[in-house]
Amino acid sequence: MKTIYNVKTLCVVALLGTAATVSAQEDKSKKQDLEREMTLEREYDPTVQDASKVNTLPVIKEPTVKKMPIDYAGFTVPADPEKEISLLPSGNIMTDIMYNKRRGYFNFGGGTYLNLNGDLGYHILSTDKDQLNIWFSHRSTNGKVKYLQVDEKVKAKLNDNMGGLNFKHHFDKLSLKMGVKYGYSAFNYYGLPVNPSYPTADFAPATFPDVDRDTNQAAQTIKANVGVESKEDAAVGYLLDLSYTNFSYKYGVGKEEDGPTEGTFNADFGLSAAFGGNQRVGLDGNFQYFNYSIPQSLEPDPEDGTSYMDYFDSFAAATLSPYYKVEGDNWHVKLGVNAMFFSGEHKEFMASPNISADVEVADKTVLYLDAKGKLESNSMYDLYQVNRYTSPVTRITPSRNWLDGIVGIKSGVAPGFWFDVFGGYKITDNNHFYLPMFNNVENEFGNFCLPLNEINTKQLFIGANLKYSYQQLFEISLKGIYNNWKAELSDEWYSRAGEEVPAYGMPEMEITAGVTVRPIKNLSASLDYYLATGRETAIFDVQKIKMDNINELNLTGAYNFNDTFGLYLKLNNVLFQKYELYYGYPLQKFSAMIGVNINF
Repeated sequence: MKTIYNVKTLCVVALLGTAATVSAQEDKSKKQDLEREMTLEREYDPTVQDASKVNTLPVIKEPTVKKMPIDYAGFTVPADPEKEISLLPSGNIMTDIMYNKRRGYFNFGGGTYLNLNGDLGYHILSTDKDQLNIWFSHRSTNGKVKYLQVDEKVKAKLNDNMGGLNFKHHFDKLSLKMGVKYGYSAFNYYGLPVNPSYPTADFAPATFPDVDRDTNQAAQTIKANVGVESKEDAAVGYLLDLSYTNFSYKYGVGKEEDGPTEGTFNADFGLSAAFGGNQRVGLDGNFQYFNYSIPQSLEPDPEDGTSYMDYFDSFAAATLSPYYKVEGDNWHVKLGVNAMFFSGEHKEFMASPNISADVEVADKTVLYLDAKGKLESNSMYDLYQVNRYTSPVTRITPSRNWLDGIVGIKSGVAPGFWFDVFGGYKITDNNHFYLPMFNNVENEFGNFCLPLNEINTKQLFIGANLKYSYQQLFEISLKGIYNNWKAELSDEWYSRAGEEVPAYGMPEMEITAGVTVRPIKNLSASLDYYLATGRETAIFDVQKIKMDNINELNLTGAYNFNDTFGLYLKLNNVLFQKYELYYGYPLQKFSAMIGVNINF
């Protein structure tokens, strides 16, 4: 009998008072705020980047909410915002000092569970023609958390470090940019171990296999890029950006085995020409090549061809996007198509629309539409970015997003008030979700998150985003989204093909709310709330499990003594709620952090 996944709850989700970041790619601006994919680790680049002009309505801008953004050290699920140890970010967290006045920043905070947060950066060059900066960020924790299923505590260890150097030079007709970054992360697979022989039995420490929950896995990232781009108002526009990323694990399934290495060459390119005063034709593209170096233990068995790996052959992925744009006094239209291909054992070709339009239907009110699609390579580095606890010896096939459509209306009709009401539909083949993969081998890591991607999904979502601010004294934000998922096993499941399953880990309902108050000039306080409900997981894709709701309330206070020096205090999960983002990986309960921010 097919499992029926009925979504019964209507929801609303709130985006906590952050202003929408202007994207340099003009056609990605509306989609970013609604995408439900989560990143495991945000590669924080504290450089100040020039925002390109976005050639699209709406002319209405979301109110700028000058609250302290909360940065979490890279442990996430399909829910926003990111969670884990609730650390604060760097830069102008305390002040609004412009970098042409203050070239350097230093931020450091410490708290319970040995949570540490630090950032240091300096703009060596900061002129109209040249920008050169160096930066470093650190996030770590080393405290014990308690399993939700059993009365036992385990130490959750994390040590994230990333640094880089960026350079940009503006010539008369083009800009040259280049950079390098290095990241090193150490963490343990502390997730709940369970004897797979008794998946339905009561969880008890006596049944735990003797797996390794202490050894730190290490993941390293080395990335370099160089590129040129024409001036944004050029009659003939062009872009070429080349980068190389080397990502590797120190260990495989345990400390006795070496981990795999992935090398990725990436090329982004674009060419466009303006004509008729208000029209432009162009071609954008992307090419990626993935190469793998795997230890002998992952090589296929010469007798039966089996191995630990699912899919580690080298492959290429390419996207070509021709388009036509035209704009009027109060409207814009883009018509295009995305043609995508990936090679390798599971090679596939696909095409999707690349369409966007917006029109000002009333004063400060805009109706907009986007219909696009994309190819998700699901590389080893991509999976790690979503979930660091993913199996280091598992690769999956690319996901094919045939349609990612959204229609909505935005308005800033009243002073200080802004709203966005929207709905959308998304179709993806070989989508991937994370399930607990309990290992029962002595001295191996005991609980990976297995990326299961033989699932085809259709997602319907509706939501609203409301914001109000009053003379910089206070801001209120509320956003809500209701997700209706339909997920089916693909043909690769053979006898179970077409069977309906839950969209594992994905919330039906999300609500986020935020209030920021500034009673005096140098003092601010923020109260942030996040709720995600309706999540499910499974053990071995057999025993379905309802996951606890994410229900978190955070309080942040900040005080600036002057333009140089400030202090902040963060109280996280003040309701003392217990929940997990991934099954078996509990998060910290109430935690506190105090820190200092210096601009120099």
